Amino acid sequence: MVCTGNICRSPTMEAVARTRTLELGIQLHLDSAGTTGWHEGEPPDPRTIEVGEAAGYSLANLRARKVSREDFLAFDLILAADRGHLRQLASMAPGDATCRLALFLGDKDLPDPYYGTREDFLAVLAVIQGRFAGWKGDLSAF
Repeated sequence: MVCTGNICRSPTMEAVARTRTLELGIQLHLDSAGTTGWHEGEPPDPRTIEVGEAAGYSLANLRARKVSREDFLAFDLILAADRGHLRQLASMAPGDATCRLALFLGDKDLPDPYYGTREDFLAVLAVIQGRFAGWKGDLSAF
């Protein structure tokens, strides 16, 4: 799951997906990353952690990283937070990439809460939770 700096949207997507896979009793290799390395090694934004953990998701142990060449070979699916990330991922993908790239919300961008308020972080969490609410673990749903 990919956003810009891997401190807001993508770690939230990862945390919600991890919880959902545990609920379903399935094992998937899940991770998140950013299209940039601006925050590499840093935990998620404090607002991301606060809102996520208040809802029962574990985020504090996550650390930002940049998408790597290996990601395009190791994962079956890479989900982009918005169309800009999807374009960036397509341009970053090596010729021998084996993954499928898709937009997390299918046909809409996931809003970036970074410059917003706590309510924006809550809204993004709600959208992510909604996307995974009926999900049964099938990657073709994305």
